[in-house]
Amino acid sequence: MIPVCRLEDLPAGESVRLDTAPPVAVFNADGELFAIDDTCSHQDASLSEGWLEGCLVECPLHAASFDLRTGRPVCLPARRPVRTHQVYVEDGVVHVRLATTDAGAADKGSAA
Repeated sequence: MIPVCRLEDLPAGESVRLDTAPPVAVFNADGELFAIDDTCSHQDASLSEGWLEGCLVECPLHAASFDLRTGRPVCLPARRPVRTHQVYVEDGVVHVRLATTDAGAADKGSAA
């Protein structure tokens, strides 16, 4: 697990970017924590710099939106999902466990 930040340092409506390979964005969507690959699958833009509304994040470059729960795009121009990651809070610290499958693996019938 990768420590991200203290829970109190990630208020609702905010995100933080992890400089992992690939980069990961952690979002606090109205008190629920989500982690996805930070790079838009349409073009190389940081999703952590996008606009968060509920469980959707809009890419700042071309307005593609992704569902933080599934990683799937909900509108064009993005067509491919981004990987989702598990988020845990332990002793007041947010942690991420990186997924080991590709973003589209769940759509192809593989276990995520």
